[in-house]
Amino acid sequence: MKQRQMTAVAIGCGAVCALCVGVFMASVQGQADAARAEALARYGGEQVEVCVATRDIAAGERVDLSAVETKLWVADLLPEEAVRANADAVGKTATSSILKGEVISSKRFESARDALEVPAGKEAVSVPAKAVQAVGGAVRSGMSVDVYSSGNTTTTAIARSVLVLATSVGEGGSLVSSDSGWITLAVEPERVQEIIAASNATSLYFVIPGDQAEGGAQ
Repeated sequence: MKQRQMTAVAIGCGAVCALCVGVFMASVQGQADAARAEALARYGGEQVEVCVATRDIAAGERVDLSAVETKLWVADLLPEEAVRANADAVGKTATSSILKGEVISSKRFESARDALEVPAGKEAVSVPAKAVQAVGGAVRSGMSVDVYSSGNTTTTAIARSVLVLATSVGEGGSLVSSDSGWITLAVEPERVQEIIAASNATSLYFVIPGDQAEGGAQ
C-alpha cells in the first residue's frame, strides 16, 4: 500500500511539474509574441531575415563568411535590395564600403561599369590611385581633375580638365583606403595608351582645380 501511495505521489508531482513547465513556456511564448507584436505595431511591418555586416568591409575587399551574419530586421526599415542569404554576399567583392552592423544591400556589389556613362568621343580607362594621390581621397566622380605623372626626378602635367567617371569609393564618395584604390577617367582614345603607360612607369597624381574644390563639378 505504501509503495502504491509513493508511486501515486511521484506521478502527481511529475504531472504538476509538467504543468508548471507548460505554463512557463506558454508565458515565455506569450511574452515573445507580445514583444514582436509591439515591434510590428511600432514600425509597421513584418520582420525578415537579412544579412548584416559583423565588421567594417572596405571597398575592393572580398567578403568572407566571418564578415556576415543573418538577423531579423523590420521589413519596412530595410535598404533597397537587401541581401537575404549569406551565400548571396560571401565571395563577392564590395565596390563601396560597408559598415559594421549595416544591412548588406546587393548595390554594394554592383560594378561601377553597370552605371558608367562614357561621354561621346571619349573612352573610359582606370588607373591605380592611393588616397594620397587623389587629394587625400577627396576626388569624386563627376569632378574634372588635372593629371600629373611623377617619377623619381621629374613631375609632368599630362592632362588637364579630365572628367572622373568613377572611383573605388566609400561613404561620401571618397577613396577609403590609403593603400589601394582606382580612378576611372574619360579620355580621348588617342590618350589611353599614354595614360596607361604613365600609370605603369610612374605615379599619377590627380589635382582638383579651385572651381572643383567644393561639391564636385560645377
